[in-house]
Amino acid sequence: MLTSFWTLLLFGCLTGLTTVLFGFGGGFVTVPVVYGVLTATAPAGTDTMHVAVATSAAVMVVNAAAAALAQWRAGRLRRAYVWPLAAFIVIGAAAGSLVATLVDGTALRLLFAVYLLVTIADSALRKGFLSLPRHTRPKPLGRGITTLGGMGIGLVAGGLGVGGSVMTVPLLRRRGLAMAEATAMANPLSVPVAVAGTLVYALAPTAPAGTGQFGYIDLTAAAALLTGSLPTIAMARRVTARVPDRVHSTVYVALLVVVLIVMVGMGA
Repeated sequence: MLTSFWTLLLFGCLTGLTTVLFGFGGGFVTVPVVYGVLTATAPAGTDTMHVAVATSAAVMVVNAAAAALAQWRAGRLRRAYVWPLAAFIVIGAAAGSLVATLVDGTALRLLFAVYLLVTIADSALRKGFLSLPRHTRPKPLGRGITTLGGMGIGLVAGGLGVGGSVMTVPLLRRRGLAMAEATAMANPLSVPVAVAGTLVYALAPTAPAGTGQFGYIDLTAAAALLTGSLPTIAMARRVTARVPDRVHSTVYVALLVVVLIVMVGMGA
């Protein structure tokens, strides 16, 4: 148990860094890590994938809110790209989280991997993500993107416990925003996904009763991850603006590839 705690704490530091630099909120790190730790330590029959996704959502509430506050204080948030998109994201997130509680854990892991694969391919192959043309001017989101796009982001992100940044960052990037701005906006947009997901997983009637759990949420794992992530968020918040845009976008995609490899390896 002590080894597991330190493992989660160290990866919590990584979630804090990815929250600030990439707007992840921790989901793409915490889901595989919690899944791996529980697979090795939890009693037989534990629904590890659902617990991993639920715990990720709970950690993201705190991580994304802390990072959003830091980005707001730094003046990096634009209201037009946050609201009302956030309202439609929360509607989709509630529906996605509810559906996910009814899906088999193996199927959920497969969906997670497919989602990563599609996102990586789209970001690497379609123009406009890895590098912005010179003198690009940001474009407004538009009503269709705000409503249907927002609910779609919430549906996928809430169901997979990933915060939505992997959809919001490419979306904002292709509207002409620099990576530093797009990832900054992903933090407040991850908060409604995380809140909706946490409530659904915590109150899900299908959740098994267990010591140290609130619904599907593993409270011990969440505490260990937050112990590492929150101090890291406080220290890393000044780094984002110093990262060159092309490097920022390339590392973003590379990190998704690493997470995909880990998830596929766990399922092998």
